[in-house]
Amino acid sequence: MTSTQRRSAAESSASDDDISRLAERLGALARRGVDIGAMTTFRVGGKADLFVRVESIDQLVSLAEALDGLGVPVLTIGRGSNLLIADEGFRGLAIQLGALADDIEIDELSVRAGAGVLLPVLARRTAAAGLTGLEWAVGVPGSVGGGVRMNAGGHGSDIAASLVSAHVFELGSGRFRDLTPDEIGLEFRSSGLHDSQIVVAATFALERGSRDVAEAELGEIVRWRREHQPGGQNCGSVFVNPDPGKVIAAKLIDDLGLRGYRVGTAYVSEKHANFIQATEDGTASDVYALIEDVRSRVHVATGYRMRSEVRLVGFGDISQGASR
Repeated sequence: MTSTQRRSAAESSASDDDISRLAERLGALARRGVDIGAMTTFRVGGKADLFVRVESIDQLVSLAEALDGLGVPVLTIGRGSNLLIADEGFRGLAIQLGALADDIEIDELSVRAGAGVLLPVLARRTAAAGLTGLEWAVGVPGSVGGGVRMNAGGHGSDIAASLVSAHVFELGSGRFRDLTPDEIGLEFRSSGLHDSQIVVAATFALERGSRDVAEAELGEIVRWRREHQPGGQNCGSVFVNPDPGKVIAAKLIDDLGLRGYRVGTAYVSEKHANFIQATEDGTASDVYALIEDVRSRVHVATGYRMRSEVRLVGFGDISQGASR
């Protein structure tokens, strides 16, 4: 998706008959009624009709075959770091990659990482090997697969800066393709990948550098984020800066005095105005309502229409952002 105005297959819904047929085809591989809201960093929201954790290539192929001819939407869940699942849940099949996407292979000047690898883990592993270029990723709580899908970034860099290719499984054809950044359609915090394209691994080109310098940079990024950003139930920054480097979303929100502003069980962080927190007993509907309220207030006051990074799943015709 390239903007919050673009809809995806995950916004449509499946019929009960198609869900039942898919469950029958998948057999023991699929589970019903799994709480995927709890898998997100917001930790609110509902269940998926069906859930599959894919552990092997053979299971991926079986999944593609089972989906053939059925109108069942699919949703790939990485680490759930910018997903908001509706309280009513997701009418479709949620997919999470397991062991087949957990490996890291470091070469002379490159690294190939599975889609399930956490970006901070990848940053630390490459720095320890004396390779530079991914230090920024130590502060991003998402996975490699989700990072590619949304062109994750921070601290002056992003996935696009070093990505060579992504190894993608296409559910429609049941085949793998290695896609270049141009073929993926990477843009600022978004890409052209669609829901039937599952990132399984990615290869990055890095540079030889000093392990000590790289690890010192990691430490500084971690220190800065702990000092300036909150923990708890949030997805990181909610809104994309309207004009990166010039117009900052957090400042627009802060200038309106919205730190601490609350809608039901959701509130704007007191520590960072571009973070929205959910409470332990919170609801996805409150988080969504607050996102839209803040967006509207900023637009009325400044004229800027802030684009959200948060992907909204199960909210009917509501537009959504990209997933990581």
